[in-house]
Amino acid sequence: MHTNNPPLIVHVIHHFGVGGMENGIVNLINHMPPEHYRHAIVCLTGYSEFRQRLNQPVELVALNKRAGNDVGLYGRLFRELRRLKPAIVHTRNLAALEGQVVAAAAGISNRVHGEHGRDMFDLQGKNRKYNLLRQAIRPLVKHYIPVSKDLERWLIDTVHVNPAIATQIYNGVDSVKFTPFTTPRINFGPPGFCPPDGFVIGAVGRMAEVKDYPNLVRAFLRMLELKPELHTRARLVILGEGVARMACLALLKQANAEHLAWLPGSRDDIADLMRQFDVFCLSSLGEGVSNTILEAMACGLPVVATAVGGNSELIEAGITGTLVPSADPKAMAHALLMYYQDSALTRTHGAAGRAKIEAHFSMSAMVRGYLGVYDTVLGNLNRDK
Repeated sequence: MHTNNPPLIVHVIHHFGVGGMENGIVNLINHMPPEHYRHAIVCLTGYSEFRQRLNQPVELVALNKRAGNDVGLYGRLFRELRRLKPAIVHTRNLAALEGQVVAAAAGISNRVHGEHGRDMFDLQGKNRKYNLLRQAIRPLVKHYIPVSKDLERWLIDTVHVNPAIATQIYNGVDSVKFTPFTTPRINFGPPGFCPPDGFVIGAVGRMAEVKDYPNLVRAFLRMLELKPELHTRARLVILGEGVARMACLALLKQANAEHLAWLPGSRDDIADLMRQFDVFCLSSLGEGVSNTILEAMACGLPVVATAVGGNSELIEAGITGTLVPSADPKAMAHALLMYYQDSALTRTHGAAGRAKIEAHFSMSAMVRGYLGVYDTVLGNLNRDK
């Protein structure tokens, strides 16, 4: 171990704010033994108060990328990398991929790239322009870390990455912080929002277009149409901020169902609120590996999710949850109704999900995976971990 002056890893990302990938970086840094590696985060744009979740000393640098083609961005990144002198540069997703070129120009030979999911502009990873860029930069990348088997297959088949330099590592979840409830449901939301026998459908995440939260709202409204008595019990909670929030509120208002839903924006008490849910729902059009699915499973919740990206790797259909087609509110509504009508199934699927987290998605397993890649890249193969 390099206890006196551990090697520095510089994580290059687009923006450091609330999001699944960013949450994964926080978990990795907070749980990696500090005697192994030091960390810095260089943000091409900037960072938010989300940085307060880091409990290790981490330098954050904002390059303040301007809108459009900021020709000076790469010069600023080059100067920061020369100043920081990292042992490893770790870029993530397409938005930061060109950081590999800058790192190579700065003389940093140990370069890692992570793939964490896709956005609305390229849900299937088939955009020719973007893939030509990935293939052009591929020789500069020493090792790839996709967070799902789906992304690993895509890297190998489409980007033509050598399988020997691709290591798939699932996100880990803090199964102590996220744990099933052991006490009666607490009061939450606006006064009188949830009755004691309420059936709470919950979602957590960045309200970006790719997450398709309006589809979840439509599924909730469809449930109310199919079972009008649900007006007295069913409640929808969506925790998160983003461009889709206003669209969701508009749909609820149009259906006169605003009082049945709570969309408070970003929250710092996610684990406590998640324990108040009866079922967790993810309506994404595309996913890498969803941290919020893992957190919901750790809380002992059954999960209804769209069958996209890495979701099918996390959810065992009929065992820990239910998979439905994307953009299909009717199918989602029927899956949610199934849990409403069968509380025993709800408990069984929730317990199976918790067991799967404990067996396969621990934080320690994730940290060991990243340490293994970093050590291999640096040649520290015989180091005591």
